[in-house]
Amino acid sequence: MAELKTVLKDALHEVCHFAETTSAIKLRKYQVEVARAVVDSVIYERGLTFVVVFPRQSGKNELQAQIETYLLTVLSQLDTEMVKASPTWKPQTINAMRRLERVLARNLIARNRWVKESGYIYRFDSARIFFLSGSPTANVVGATANTLLECDEAQDIEIAKWDKDFGPMAASTNATRVFWGTAWTSRTLLARELRAAKEAQQRDGIRRVFHIDASHVAKEVPAYGKFVAEQVQKLGMNHPLVRTQYYSQEIDAEGGMFPDSRQLLLKGYHDFEDTPYGAVYAMTIDVAGEDEATDDLQSASLKNPGRDATAMTIFEVDLSTVSDELIKAPTYKVVARCVWTGKKHTTLYSVLRGLIDLWRPRYVVVDSTGVGAGLASFLDRAAPGRVIPFLFTAKSKSDLGWKFLAVVETGRYREPANSTLRSPIFWQQVMYCQSEVLEGPGKIMRWGVPDGTRDDLTGDLVHDDVLISAALCAVLDDQEWAVLGAPVIISKPDPLLEMDSEGY
Repeated sequence: MAELKTVLKDALHEVCHFAETTSAIKLRKYQVEVARAVVDSVIYERGLTFVVVFPRQSGKNELQAQIETYLLTVLSQLDTEMVKASPTWKPQTINAMRRLERVLARNLIARNRWVKESGYIYRFDSARIFFLSGSPTANVVGATANTLLECDEAQDIEIAKWDKDFGPMAASTNATRVFWGTAWTSRTLLARELRAAKEAQQRDGIRRVFHIDASHVAKEVPAYGKFVAEQVQKLGMNHPLVRTQYYSQEIDAEGGMFPDSRQLLLKGYHDFEDTPYGAVYAMTIDVAGEDEATDDLQSASLKNPGRDATAMTIFEVDLSTVSDELIKAPTYKVVARCVWTGKKHTTLYSVLRGLIDLWRPRYVVVDSTGVGAGLASFLDRAAPGRVIPFLFTAKSKSDLGWKFLAVVETGRYREPANSTLRSPIFWQQVMYCQSEVLEGPGKIMRWGVPDGTRDDLTGDLVHDDVLISAALCAVLDDQEWAVLGAPVIISKPDPLLEMDSEGY
């Protein structure tokens, strides 16, 4: 590559104008800084390792395709090989290839000279780029990256897979490496490389880390700032997905799901109610029986098969936040709660039907996992159109956890002011609830009270049925609340409210 150094030396400063002059796409300032650094390291064979952490939808993938097109063009007369890895073949690798094709097609120099080989190789004369999957089962041994090795969405590629199969590809020429991604937990491949790049940067002063967040993007793209502001309104500033996806902050991979700051958000100013008084209500039920975890992914330390109680939560649904253009979802105020231990489902059905008749909930969310399916079916017949069955799997429970955190972080969940006295079991389960974010592109979160957990003071087993029942309110966000009939006012209490319950 030495013979190109003299030719390219004067042209290198034009890299920031490359996209604009050849494809009518102008790179943003924060993109240009990355392009300059990567191209400089490749052309001058510096062998640097860069880490680029951008928030979602900020132009990271477009920048990759522009850099790849530029290098294919200027190095087209050399035997150049570049490799790009993505966490999955479909859709991520396929999307990366399509994005490169679009840029190549717009490029005045390359549009009629590039060819695709073997379904995953793009060649411009003698220069090639290989697109490979970083999936744990992908067979990628044999490829060589003598010029550039890219790792896209590095937070989602397993460290062991990268070190064994991809890292050695750049060894023979000490090729430039770039780890692209969005912040996630502190134990990902992206996080590891970020720490290493920062250390190297401090030693020699050469910039290797490009770490921006939504505020940087918003300065150049005001519409992006508006979009992120809407996400903050919907999810809350401290929601893990907002912190990672938009503000580029790492989160702990595991720990308590409800730290003190989040517990404060759970507390309201109202009290428990014994009977309905004409508001709009919803009911959520976690059914005792088989553990929600029904697949291998969820069968690790956080499942709690010892839960043996059916828990019900009744919410007053405050619709004032539905009309908020940014939130467009209700606020949920807990007004009643019951727990039944060791009761047959036939007995529970009678009690729950009575409570449904009393409170007239607009929706009833019922855990339909395992033995809960039968109870959900019977309740659906008793209250047609109002019962929403919820089947627990690793994926659905993870999604529920993320959604519940959004409800909490936006101040839309409210426990009664007297909840600590009348419902201490809820706060006990909140205190002992743990969460763990798994590696990989699925953003799977395992959460709950770990199996075998005992209260520090009493030594009693701690379950999570009441907490799960409360969290099911997040399912209500997906329901239609815009058009509702007039609430039914019932002033006479039903004795079933007190029947067989450890009620509050």
